[in-house]
Amino acid sequence: MDAWSGPGHLDRCESKRLDADWITASWADPSALLLSVDVSGRVGVGADLAIAEVRPDGKYDPQRHYLLGLSAGRPVFVESAEVENGAGLRELMPVLADADRELVVAAVALVQWHRTSPHCGLCGALTLVTAGGMVRHCPSCGRDRFPRSDPAIIVAVLDADDRLLLGHQAVWPAGRMSVLAGFVSAGESLEQAVHREVGEETGLRLSAVRYVASQPWPFPRSLMLGFVAWAVDTEIQVDGVEIESARWFTRDELTAAVDAGEVGLPSEASIAHRLVADWRWGTLRVPGAGQ
Repeated sequence: MDAWSGPGHLDRCESKRLDADWITASWADPSALLLSVDVSGRVGVGADLAIAEVRPDGKYDPQRHYLLGLSAGRPVFVESAEVENGAGLRELMPVLADADRELVVAAVALVQWHRTSPHCGLCGALTLVTAGGMVRHCPSCGRDRFPRSDPAIIVAVLDADDRLLLGHQAVWPAGRMSVLAGFVSAGESLEQAVHREVGEETGLRLSAVRYVASQPWPFPRSLMLGFVAWAVDTEIQVDGVEIESARWFTRDELTAAVDAGEVGLPSEASIAHRLVADWRWGTLRVPGAGQ
């Protein structure tokens, strides 16, 4: 998950997107790549879950062919289409190289945005795709709309004994547990969201909060913002709505529970996995929290 912390591999070509001739020429480039994403968010793949090597074919259609950018100098486009052999992001993200992981996440996010937001949010008119797929322009009111991400916090809560808090949502399979998460409300800072979500879901108060890392998570369009926090108290009172149960774990307790099949942890594709893994390795700390 450290791949998301450094510079991106994808050149999104912001300065060239208004040049229709350049985009058309990029579509015709012999090295160009066309990704396909179906209605369920699956990406077309080849053998061993590698991105399917498909070249753009036919005439470039700016209303349905979206330019992701240049990857190692190679033009990459995406379209919404049926895929014969596809895989979802939860399957792909743990196995792809960093550059390809960035491509598929961007592809799914962009296709889902176009699929779910074709109309102007102000006047309701059908919008037109411009800027190679990064803008939807309303011909009725002149408003431009851009792909959006919904900020959501995800937080590893620790106590004075360096135990980790994990919760179980009622909609999850039995035994599945993870760190706490929730969307940021309007007019709320990220840190305020951390305090509020933890308080609402477990009744715990926090005395320190530190940002760790972020990860795009297009399910459908979240940006997960990871934190670690230190709890003032340890008495858990779950809300019974989002969180059905929660408990504190020492490292040995969590290892034993996982080995026994009693607890299932987040997949390697998620930032939740990184937060838990960092804590298990002893590298997750909250400065100023008395540790």
